[in-house]
Amino acid sequence: MSYDESLFPEKLPHNPEKATLEGRNKFMGLWFFLGGETVLFASLFGTYLALKDSVHTGPTSEELFGLPLVFLMTVMLLTSSLTSVYAMYHMRNNDFKKMQLWLGITGLLGIGFLICEVYEFAHYITDYGFTFRSSSFGSAFYTLVGFHGGHVTFGIVWLITLMLRNAKRGLNLYNAPKFNTFSLYWHFIDVIWVFVFTVVYLMGKVG
Repeated sequence: MSYDESLFPEKLPHNPEKATLEGRNKFMGLWFFLGGETVLFASLFGTYLALKDSVHTGPTSEELFGLPLVFLMTVMLLTSSLTSVYAMYHMRNNDFKKMQLWLGITGLLGIGFLICEVYEFAHYITDYGFTFRSSSFGSAFYTLVGFHGGHVTFGIVWLITLMLRNAKRGLNLYNAPKFNTFSLYWHFIDVIWVFVFTVVYLMGKVG
């Protein structure tokens, strides 16, 4: 596969992610995609709020949720958003190695978040018998939180693929928009988690 040699200049512009038409198209296309995702998550939040008190004979949110673990998960995910900002800063300064370093830290924090979430779900299932089929509340909870976790998983796979495919290529006008697109996606799922933390866990504990 051949690439346009103009995409591999010796010195990149300050904003390489938007220096080409393809990069600008990727940026615009991502915002259309995130708009659709926002509508989808809004529907899931609305469903959860409508069903959160429909517990049948299962445990309630006050009985289930433990804020220390969820707070740790929140810190990890929000910190990963900050590290992705550092990565994009180094990308714009044409420092590929430091960009890869901060993206790697971003990925590790995301993996740590997922490990905590799997532990949380296992705790609910084994200690409380709280499953997807326990009640309408259970179905709404696992759908919303699990759907977000699925987005985190996709983001990590995307990041690992980007890092491995471009490890020997360095930074250029061809892959810079891809790294930037990932970073924007990662910020989106971090923002969604802030709403999950507030609507599901905080409101769940205070009733």
